[in-house]
Amino acid sequence: MVTIEGTVEEIVFANEANGFTVCDVSCNKELVTVVGYMPFLSAGETVKLSGKWTTHPDYGEQLKVEYYEKVLPCTETMIYKYLASGVIKGIRAATAEKIIDAFGDKALDIIEKEPQKLAEIKGISAKKAAEIGQAFAEQIGVRSVVMFLQQYGVTPNYAVKAYKIFGSDAIEQIKHNPYILSQEVHGIGFKTADKIAISMGIEVNAPERVKAGTKYVLTHSSAGGHTFLPRDFLIRSAAELLQVSEEEVENAIIAMRIEKTIYVESGEETEGVYLTPFHYAEMGVALRLAVLNDIEPPAGQQDIAGEIELIERETGVTLAQQQREAVKESLMSGVLVITGGPGTGKTTTINAIIKLMEKRGYSIVLGAPTGRAAKRMSEMTGKEAKTIHRLLEIGYMDEESRLEFAKNETDPLEADVVIIDETSMVDILLMNGLLKAIAQGTRLILVGDVDQLPSVGPGNVLGDIIKSGEVKVIKLTEIFRQAQESMIIVNAHKINRGEYPHLNVKEKDFYFMGRENAADTAASIVDLCKHRLPAFYDYHPTRSIQVLTPMRKSTVGVQNLNIELQKALNPPGKDKKEKTYRDMIFQESDKVMQIKNNYNMQWEKLRDGEEGTGVFNGDVGYIESIRNEESVMIVIFDDDKKVKYDFNQLDELELAYALTVHKSQGSEFPVIVMPMFQGPPMLMSRNLFYTAVTRARELVVLVGQEKVMKLMVDNNREIKRYSGLERKLVNSGEKGVGCEEWVGEQLILNNEG
Repeated sequence: MVTIEGTVEEIVFANEANGFTVCDVSCNKELVTVVGYMPFLSAGETVKLSGKWTTHPDYGEQLKVEYYEKVLPCTETMIYKYLASGVIKGIRAATAEKIIDAFGDKALDIIEKEPQKLAEIKGISAKKAAEIGQAFAEQIGVRSVVMFLQQYGVTPNYAVKAYKIFGSDAIEQIKHNPYILSQEVHGIGFKTADKIAISMGIEVNAPERVKAGTKYVLTHSSAGGHTFLPRDFLIRSAAELLQVSEEEVENAIIAMRIEKTIYVESGEETEGVYLTPFHYAEMGVALRLAVLNDIEPPAGQQDIAGEIELIERETGVTLAQQQREAVKESLMSGVLVITGGPGTGKTTTINAIIKLMEKRGYSIVLGAPTGRAAKRMSEMTGKEAKTIHRLLEIGYMDEESRLEFAKNETDPLEADVVIIDETSMVDILLMNGLLKAIAQGTRLILVGDVDQLPSVGPGNVLGDIIKSGEVKVIKLTEIFRQAQESMIIVNAHKINRGEYPHLNVKEKDFYFMGRENAADTAASIVDLCKHRLPAFYDYHPTRSIQVLTPMRKSTVGVQNLNIELQKALNPPGKDKKEKTYRDMIFQESDKVMQIKNNYNMQWEKLRDGEEGTGVFNGDVGYIESIRNEESVMIVIFDDDKKVKYDFNQLDELELAYALTVHKSQGSEFPVIVMPMFQGPPMLMSRNLFYTAVTRARELVVLVGQEKVMKLMVDNNREIKRYSGLERKLVNSGEKGVGCEEWVGEQLILNNEG
């Protein structure tokens, strides 16, 4: 092992995602080429490097670094070079010279310990002096955390996130409990935190480790849609993961129950173990729906039929019997669910309800789970619709996964009627947040297709509400004559009934292209998007056509299709900037998707300059520009939001030329193209196929093997979600809203949660 010390003269190459760097270092008046993982290195910095000499066939002798540390410069010349390099935000060459003139070789001590003294220098205000001191302190803090975590294989980006979350004492907090990394830092999993903990000497059966692992199993299951796990299953799973006894997991559950980290609920067959916020959310939804459903009958009930007839005459639309019933029940019921497949008149029904409510002088608020769904609702109704998050004025999500909204019990939505579309996408936490903001006496109308995939987040909200029988449900089943002209709608209903769709009917909108292997299937999908559909139908390759696939991996999965479609639809160009992040290459004009909720991400609307926060899982947009000199990427989303991403936030984005069907929920596209090729049985299901087909407005093209398409139609197996909402809704109905003792108990619980 060789150790050298010198000054970084030039950064030849740096991968910001993993910290791999090639640089030239001046050591004893010689220039040495150094390679290795050295994150956040800048020209002008002094470094101490340990490694081995190697000979590269093209570049000659190099020092391959195994360990490095930054050394603060000590002479005036070295300090000037360091400051002038721009490594500290707010200092460039001219300012560096002034600082050296004033403080000489004590300059860095002054910046670190007495930054206010910088304000004695002409041109540096007190505010700027404080900013320089803060930037230097953060740099030292970040550097320490990066150096500490890199020895455990944690990449620099995640180390920076850890520093931002835990602050200047990040290392001490991590040493005290390494598992806070997996609990607080998005992207660092339990297994990484566990590896760090074990390497620090934490015992395999240490109580903190067993509790963290048990919580991880519950958290991981919530990502699969479960709000709880059966106690026996949780104990077995955690014991197997941690390689400890089931008794030790049982002890951890008891301790976590005392700490109120989890809630254990008795069921008919087994005890269910919840992360506490999910239990409170289910209780809150059950209670609040019961309260909202208890509403005074409206005045003039005898006039409702006449009012509906008047609306029909004014609009020239004759409602079917089920639609009339839905419009009437929107007045008679405190909570109403309207469900039905495509072409059954949900939009017509909503518009009739809006007109009826407006004629009675009621104020109406419209909402949907995603930006795309809200935009479509606005187009369908001619009224403003917002995302639920915007309706509720999102604040943040805290460490216990509780959504914080400005609109709540103390400051509810100002509306007589709230109508929510695409309710099948709403998870239990969001539904609880929404219901908190709806005052008693307000009518709530939930619209959605219960046969689509359930929400990406935990819970089976719409399905549980319908199955409980505790609120009025109108299921629209009649397919209207105009809708019958569309093979998309006809086939969607056939698929939902377990029947095979009609294929390639002349001059219709549902086509199948047979391909026998995955490579040909992928190639045909690329050709359809780039050449055939734009040429024959004048569809835009990225803005009109969306590739949907059941899976992420394989030749016809999201990952590979995105690479192939990017090459074809947005190839590299001389004037097109790009940014490599991990295994992805982002380019200007790329189609991208946000893959996690970020409640604090700032945005600005292009059209009117409106500002706000919050970018959400499933939002799709396009890269406007990549500014390497600022280390930022600008994305314009479909709902006109302009968002600036720092390069260390790029783990929140993915290419979106191809999406999984799950990620497409709530969206609608002129054209969908979908591979029909064998994948994991749990993904090759009827309701996933149905959901994909119902995303298309004008054209569906399936590519692959017809036998796979038939297999999906035949596979009606739905993956069970552990959810307790249906039972709680039934219990709330049995208790009765007038039962003050029960209601009071639940209000206390929900105020805690």
